[in-house]
Amino acid sequence: SFHCFALLWLCLMRVCVRACVCVYIHRFLVCPQVSGELDDCHCDVESIDRFNNELLFPKLQALLQTDYFRFYKVNLNKPCPFWTSGSHCGLRDCTVKPCSPNEVPEGIRTEARNKVTELDKCEKSEALGAVDVSLSDETREALKNWTKHDDEAQRFCLLDDEWCPDSQYVDLLLNPERFTGYKGPEAWKIWTSIYEENCFKPFTVKRPLSPLYSSGRSEGQCVEKRAFYRLISGLHASISIHLSARYLLSDEWFEKRWGPNVSEFRSRFDSELTQGEGPKRLRNLYFLFLIELRALVKALPVVKEGSFKLFTGQPQEDCRNKERLLDLLHTARSFPLHFNETSLFAGDETEAAKLKEDVRLAFMNISRIMDCVECFKCRLWGKLQTQGLGTALKILFSELPSSPPSSRLTLNRQELVALVNAIGRISTSIKELQNFRELLAEDT
Repeated sequence: SFHCFALLWLCLMRVCVRACVCVYIHRFLVCPQVSGELDDCHCDVESIDRFNNELLFPKLQALLQTDYFRFYKVNLNKPCPFWTSGSHCGLRDCTVKPCSPNEVPEGIRTEARNKVTELDKCEKSEALGAVDVSLSDETREALKNWTKHDDEAQRFCLLDDEWCPDSQYVDLLLNPERFTGYKGPEAWKIWTSIYEENCFKPFTVKRPLSPLYSSGRSEGQCVEKRAFYRLISGLHASISIHLSARYLLSDEWFEKRWGPNVSEFRSRFDSELTQGEGPKRLRNLYFLFLIELRALVKALPVVKEGSFKLFTGQPQEDCRNKERLLDLLHTARSFPLHFNETSLFAGDETEAAKLKEDVRLAFMNISRIMDCVECFKCRLWGKLQTQGLGTALKILFSELPSSPPSSRLTLNRQELVALVNAIGRISTSIKELQNFRELLAEDT
């Protein structure tokens, strides 16, 4: 009986120890990485988790399944403007399957063609006929360049793929973002270029040996540059979560199996394995979420206008899509702890304007770096998400419809599709964090 009692006692102790370890892991390994208030804003992680996972995420996923938001036009063959690329990635999972013409709704293709035609007509009738029909070819070209410059003055990223003859439509649902095997020196060359040259990296952050960078605050760094750095770090963290959540677990000749890789996730975000950097990376992810969420809210007056259409050529579906989009934007507006963008680029107008232009050009440069990514699928999602973030920044620091028509905010289809898909990716990352919490607890 003594042996039975001892054995029972040992079993109970083992269960208690295991439970304590689970609680410890849940509270001190994962939760500190995604809890509490965020820097530079009056919001906490727990509020974002509840709002995103219960309200925003389901509506975003439903909207992203629609034809209007699933087809994205992109040029994946642009050469790298910064260095000579040795070769494109030869891995199977790096390939992107473009759409054939009959796979894209006619309304989307027609809308793009009509825009090109109308732009050409407008340039001829207004820029030329209204001024002087005898203008030289050089002057006509200059007028076109001025018009393009005025149109792009408020943009934070390149948006030339929509008009490029080499661009093709891609069905994002058939080319999901996931682990492709693209890694090593060529992949890190991209991130090194982004962080070291374009991202206002704090002086306290040294060249890293681990995959991601710190979000540490350095004395004397202004809030705008710190915010810009955190956005890029948050984007990097989000991409890392996507790759960890849709990792290639097995590759048999008849089947591939994708799913969450807890070890990969821990290698990027565990506090001990990243020398304390993992929590900062995830906090930057939440900061990025707040920025893009705020952009959705500020886009609401534009989308509400009767002239704003989500045109695919299917009237009933187009009407439902606009209703879904408006519902999403109203849901975004209901979040009580929005980021206050007026805290950025404030103070002296001249200095603020210069700082804004520095940030805009830095982000523009990052959008160009995306054409140096050798994995086509990584390039696709990198271009889409940087364009989405660039569109969010444009919305936050542009004028709204209540302003004079000359400074009114406008959004074309390319920008809207990129914006909604970009916040869809961030929303998915936050949702995946909940799944990784549960998996980490089970592992213990």
